[in-house]
Amino acid sequence: MNVVVNGRPRDVAVGTTLQGLVTGETGGGRGGAAALDGDVVPRSLWPQTALRDGSVVEIVTAVQGG
Repeated sequence: MNVVVNGRPRDVAVGTTLQGLVTGETGGGRGGAAALDGDVVPRSLWPQTALRDGSVVEIVTAVQGG
C-alpha cells in the first residue's frame, strides 16, 4: 500500500503500524514525534496504530546541537 512519509511516497506492507514505520525510518531512536493524517499520535499508541493506503505521516526527530 502507498503512504506519504515526510512528503515522500513510500510503499509499505499491508498491516504496517506507525511503530513499524517510525522504527524503519529512524532506526527506532528516542526523541521523536509522529503525526498521522495531521494528528499527533502519542508514542504509547504507535504499536496499535495501523496505517491505511493513502495515510500521510510526518516524523520529527530531535537532534542535539550546539
